[in-house]
Amino acid sequence: MAELIFLDPVLKDVIWGGNALRTKFGYDIPSETTGEAWVVSAHKNGDCRVRGGQYDGCTLSQLWNEHRELFGGQEGEQFPILIKIIDAKQDLSIQVHPDDAYARVHENGSLGKTECWYILDCDADATIVVGHNANSTEEMKQMIAEDRWDDLLQVRSIKKGDFFQIEPGTVHAIRRGTMILEIQQSSDITYRMYDYNRLQNGKLRPLHLEQCMDVIHCPHKDYEVIRVQEKTADYELEELVDCPFYAVEHAVIHGQLVRPGLPLYEMIDVIEGEGTINGTCIQKGDHFVIPHGYGDYTLQGNMEIMLSRP
Repeated sequence: MAELIFLDPVLKDVIWGGNALRTKFGYDIPSETTGEAWVVSAHKNGDCRVRGGQYDGCTLSQLWNEHRELFGGQEGEQFPILIKIIDAKQDLSIQVHPDDAYARVHENGSLGKTECWYILDCDADATIVVGHNANSTEEMKQMIAEDRWDDLLQVRSIKKGDFFQIEPGTVHAIRRGTMILEIQQSSDITYRMYDYNRLQNGKLRPLHLEQCMDVIHCPHKDYEVIRVQEKTADYELEELVDCPFYAVEHAVIHGQLVRPGLPLYEMIDVIEGEGTINGTCIQKGDHFVIPHGYGDYTLQGNMEIMLSRP
């Protein structure tokens, strides 16, 4: 039987980060402004290494390129999914991502960036930005020129356990006091609309207004998330989203959950507690790939996990 592929996170120092990736997940962070842990990634800007097993020390991109059988022979030049934990001590920039078609032409063949957010934790008064109030691109340009950000942006209150699907072309921002698990296409393309005029190393960070105007959808339309729940004495399982790029589920286990093998492969992120998968111990902060051919598996223990697959 194929073995589980455990991955070590790649940690990123950013202007808006904090230290919760250490205090809440136990990661050995590089600074007190560590904002991201890329926990399942084969992207060139953060390629996770395998921890233990026959592929110990290999990068995920190596496995994708040299052992495609682990992924069911899925086609594509690059591993398609990137999973992060984001610790926003301060506000992220107001931003937008392109779709595949735009990124292919304007970003050297990159994938676009469809993403989703599961709120792991947040302050009592935490908010995020998802969407805008402009009826047209011309109206948006005018509101930006007049610095009317409060009128333009749609700000939403959040709580732990909320979930959002962020389609390309959606204006959005994670804001201070929020920790999320983000599952996305494997892309690092972000266009900044606004960055609060803050300085990094004495300089303003660049904005990308031309690209933003190219890709933002006007008017904004919300993506309706329909959470499909299954509840037993042993677990609560929710389907959160099933889009062309990924399917994501959330499970709280207080006993056992038996799952069938999948046609390709699956990723699991342990976000609380501990337990076992087919007898292998797992705990909060573990992230691993269940490769093609692993077969049926049983999760046992008291834990909260995210499950995702292409």
